[in-house]
Amino acid sequence: MRYRTFGRTGWQVSEIGYGMWGMGGWSGSDDAESLASLHRAVEQGCTFFDTAFAYGSGHSESLLGQVVRAHADRPLIVASKIPPKNMKWPGTGAYAVADTFPPDHIRDFTERSLTNLGLDRIDLMQFHVWDDAWADDDGWPAAIDALKRAGKIGAFGISVNRWQPENVLRAIDSGVVDAVQVVYNLFDQAPEDRLFSACRARNVAVIARVPFDEGTLTGTLTRASRWPDTDWRSSYFTPHHLDASVTRAERLAPLVPEGSTMAELALRFILSSPDVATVIPGMRKAAHVDANLAASDRGPLPAGLLTALRAHRWDRAPNQAP
Repeated sequence: MRYRTFGRTGWQVSEIGYGMWGMGGWSGSDDAESLASLHRAVEQGCTFFDTAFAYGSGHSESLLGQVVRAHADRPLIVASKIPPKNMKWPGTGAYAVADTFPPDHIRDFTERSLTNLGLDRIDLMQFHVWDDAWADDDGWPAAIDALKRAGKIGAFGISVNRWQPENVLRAIDSGVVDAVQVVYNLFDQAPEDRLFSACRARNVAVIARVPFDEGTLTGTLTRASRWPDTDWRSSYFTPHHLDASVTRAERLAPLVPEGSTMAELALRFILSSPDVATVIPGMRKAAHVDANLAASDRGPLPAGLLTALRAHRWDRAPNQAP
């Protein structure tokens, strides 16, 4: 496992972290299997773990807390997220900041997450949605500063709405933001346009999420793939979007190097960017942990292959129905 500096915090984090959304209620999720996978990741050098209150109303947080307490001798970084008060995804300027992240809500959900985790401090606390219309408000920065001074959190970040990588630039300019979490993968290359340079200028860490485009870039989806109605993917992969996704994966397949996989290619594409501090694939099985963490040892992709992969950029509008 290789490690990178997490922006101005100075933390050294594994360049492949652990995304825990799938442990909060996705179909096929099993707590015993999830815990075994988390422990295996720690043993193999993974140090960055990203969860959220919204992942099963604290269930994912409780699983992570068990693992962190069991490895108290390891320098593990815990990242969680505060849901918007109105519980509306994505964030939009149509909502007032009083409806999303007022100070009392920020404090309350930080305490809830600490309780779920069974910890005294959260290394990185993030807002789970965002709109830059809220950037000039004085309340949320004051609440974040108070939590830092109280030792409740170590750093603050924002998880950017899907397909809106530039809808955080004003917040970054405020100087309050220590990290930005954004959808960045082989298809979603738009963060390279302006976001990465803005983060670089402020020494803000970049967390790349959704590295496999919700499964498309694993190369395992087919046009016949289906999920239970209660699984989020059933609404994301509408028939039209599933067909388009599988078609794009099929076009990409010839570029996968011999002896590799599409998933490894997807991770190494992200890790080829020096602006990314860590990438957080979702992993619920030990086999996924082994395969994904091993991608770190393979290093960046060759320049020629990176150039070829640029042609597979897929720009999707924020209000586009999936």
